Amino acid sequence: MKKRYGVVLIGCGHIGEQHLEDIYFRETIKIVATVDNDEERARLFAAKYGADHYGTEYIPYLTLAETDIVIIATYADSHLSIMEDCLRYQKHVLCEKPITPDVQSGRKFYELVKNAKTKVLIAHILRHNKSYQAIADLIHNGAIGDLKLIRMVQNHHTMNWPRYQRLLEVCPPIVDCGVHYIDIMQWFSGSRVVEVSGMGCKLDADAAQDNYGMIHIKMANGCIGYYEAGWSKNLASQNIKEFIGDKGRISLLLRENRSQDREEGDLITVYTNNRGDYQSINIQSKYKDMYAQLSTLIDMIEQNIPANPSIDEVFSAFYIALEADKAIKNGTRLAIQPMGELQENRRNYNSKPYLIKENHHETDQFFDKQIC
Repeated sequence: MKKRYGVVLIGCGHIGEQHLEDIYFRETIKIVATVDNDEERARLFAAKYGADHYGTEYIPYLTLAETDIVIIATYADSHLSIMEDCLRYQKHVLCEKPITPDVQSGRKFYELVKNAKTKVLIAHILRHNKSYQAIADLIHNGAIGDLKLIRMVQNHHTMNWPRYQRLLEVCPPIVDCGVHYIDIMQWFSGSRVVEVSGMGCKLDADAAQDNYGMIHIKMANGCIGYYEAGWSKNLASQNIKEFIGDKGRISLLLRENRSQDREEGDLITVYTNNRGDYQSINIQSKYKDMYAQLSTLIDMIEQNIPANPSIDEVFSAFYIALEADKAIKNGTRLAIQPMGELQENRRNYNSKPYLIKENHHETDQFFDKQIC
């Protein structure tokens, strides 16, 4: 008989509800408690998803023997302190990204996870998306030759502006969403980022900071890419995912963006230049497969498999996103060099802490030899 895992959700907002919607009815899951600063919201979540308890304080539920897993779905500026408490009570954790708002707290978070006695998975949800997994396999198996260019756009026409205003108090979309797509660039290319630059602006006067940005990225193997992200009352929603090699290209069209045949799922299109033809691949894929993600954490617990992505890969994408934001704000181009040897691998790039050089002059070194 499979174990039934007791789950506590901390943070009853938009992303917290997405977690519960996909897991509360599973036979291997029991929702122990829902926690939020807004007690009424926590109560409503408990009623809707069958939690035994609710409240505004999470520590009482970390002391319960029935609590196995904690989902941290709060804003990034609270992740570190909650993670410290969860690991002190030896709970397994699924934590939303980005890990923290800044490098200093991010380093502490990284060290906590590296030294944790329990399992921790960071919610890079696209790692658990069947369409992205299929595209990674196509690229790694040479379907379009050597990957040369990655084009990615993720703009939101914000209908719930107060939600995005609160997100912008912590970090811009280039960081909040960018960690996903920088991770994808390194995952798909099998290489590491060596240079970032970009541009950004504030599209809405009442935004806490730039709510639009575009970053340009160069990989160690010569692949280049860009990522565009914005949250605005004025932007049109747009989603572009295209991967171009020297023998063709792959594009992804999500189910909800298809003009027809939506019942077929996501559409992956592969063009090969030697034949001049197109192959259509329909994938039944849930964009945010929260249960697949939680199942990975359970496999980590039960089978002692590594995290996907690893905390090194998570930190790499996080750190590069922050440097990209710095490059935008300072109007500079930043070269990103690994400390020590980096072993290139098409299927599993080796992420290491980074030494940053601005305009090719060393300016800062965040990591000591113990971490490197």
